[in-house]
Amino acid sequence: MTDPHADAGADSTEGVSRREAMKAAVAVGGAAGLSACLDRLDDAEPVPTGDGPASHPERQFAWNDYLRTDDAGNWQLPRHQTLLYLTLPGDGPPSDADRRTVADALNSLDRAYAWSHEGLLHSAAYSPAYFDRFDDDLAVPEDVSLPEPTPLADYETPTFDTQDLLVHLASDRADALLSAEEALTGEAAEANGVEFAAALTDAVNVDDRRTGFFDPGRPHEEADGLSGVPEPNPVPEDAPLFMGFVAGFRGNQATEDSVAVDEGPFAEATTKSVGNWRQRLDDWYGEQTREQRVMELFSSGHVDEDLVEGVGTNLGDDSGIDRFLDTVVEDAEEYGRVGHAQKAARANRDEDGNPLLLRRHFESTDDDVASLHFPSLQRSVDRFEAVRRAMNGVDATEATPAVRQRVNNGILEYVFLRHRGYFLVPPRSLRALPTPSGDAG
Repeated sequence: MTDPHADAGADSTEGVSRREAMKAAVAVGGAAGLSACLDRLDDAEPVPTGDGPASHPERQFAWNDYLRTDDAGNWQLPRHQTLLYLTLPGDGPPSDADRRTVADALNSLDRAYAWSHEGLLHSAAYSPAYFDRFDDDLAVPEDVSLPEPTPLADYETPTFDTQDLLVHLASDRADALLSAEEALTGEAAEANGVEFAAALTDAVNVDDRRTGFFDPGRPHEEADGLSGVPEPNPVPEDAPLFMGFVAGFRGNQATEDSVAVDEGPFAEATTKSVGNWRQRLDDWYGEQTREQRVMELFSSGHVDEDLVEGVGTNLGDDSGIDRFLDTVVEDAEEYGRVGHAQKAARANRDEDGNPLLLRRHFESTDDDVASLHFPSLQRSVDRFEAVRRAMNGVDATEATPAVRQRVNNGILEYVFLRHRGYFLVPPRSLRALPTPSGDAG
C-alpha cells in the first residue's frame, strides 16, 4: 500500500511538506481541514473499510497487533491523533434513545474503517463523573479504582477533565481521521463510503477537541517558532519527541493482557489516564549539556556507561532502566541530579519486575505550544497515581539540596501539567453509554 507520508520531504508547496500539511489539516479539523487534506492526497490508496463491530476486538484498547513496529519491534502509534471530549446535556443518566444513538454512531465507524493504523483505531471511554449520574456503584473488581482526578504533586494546578465521554481517534491517514470526526460530529452523513446511522452529537456535545502526532522527525519540523522551544531549532532531526530522545520501549511497557480487567461485567475493559503537559525547553537545551539531558531523562548510569547514542534508537526495545532503579538516592548525592525514568520505573513494576502501565503518549502543537498528550492504560488508576508520585523524587530531594522539587529532578523543570482526566474504557459490547452494572440500561 502506498504510504501517503513516505515522501514527507517531497511534494511541497511553498515549502510545506505533505507531512506538515497533513498535521496542519488535523489540527484545523472540520470541513476546511478535510478539504485541505484531500487536496494533498490525490494519489493515495483508498482507506480500507471495516467489517463492523463483531469483527473487531472486544477490547477497545487492543491496538498493539494492528500497529506498525520499528526495526527493534517497538510499537509505533498512528501518526495522527484526535481526542474528543464530550458531555451529555443535563443531569442524570442517559436515555435508551441516547444509548442507541451512540451505538449507531460507533457501529458505523467500525463499518467504515478497518481496525488498523492504515484504517482507524479508536476507543470510547467514560469518566467517574459520567458514572456518578447513576445511583449504582461501578461493577468492577475491588482492586480496580476509578477515582476523580486529583493533584499528584504540590505544584500541580491542572484543569481536570470531567467530561462524560472521551473518544480517541488514531490513524496514519489524516483523511481517515478527519472524515471519521466529520461523521461523528454530524458535519457529514457518511465517511469512507459508509452512511452513518447517527452522529455522536445527536446525543452528546463536544466540549473540547485536542490533536497530536507520533512521527519521528516531525518534532524537528514543527519546532521552528513554536512556543516552548528555543531558537535556533535544537530538536534532533530524527527525534520522535520534542525533548530529543526516543521513549515507549516495548520492553518497558505493560502488555495489553496485564492492563485488562479480568472479571465481572466489565471484563476486557481497562482504565485510562490522559494528561496534557506543556513543555518549556529553553533550559533543557540552553543550560543542560547532552550528557546532563541523558542523565535527567534516563539515569546517571546511562551516561557513565555511554548507553545512549544519538536519540537513543540504539537501545533497541528496552531502555535498560531496570539496572538503575535502586540508585536514585545514591545518584542524587553523587551527581546532584536524578533521572526521570529511573524514578518513575520504581513504582511501575510488579513483584516479578513486569511494567504496570501501557503508555501511548504523543506530541502536540495545539495553540502553537509544544506539548505532550500522555494517555496511559493500566488495570487500575491507582497504579498510574503511584508512578506519577514516584516522579516527584521526594527521597532524592531529602538526600541533597542540589536536587529540589523541580530542579535537577528528572524532567519536572521542563513540563507543566495543564489537563488530566481518568476514564474507564469498557469492552466494545458496552461502549455505548454503559450503566455502572454493565446491563443493557
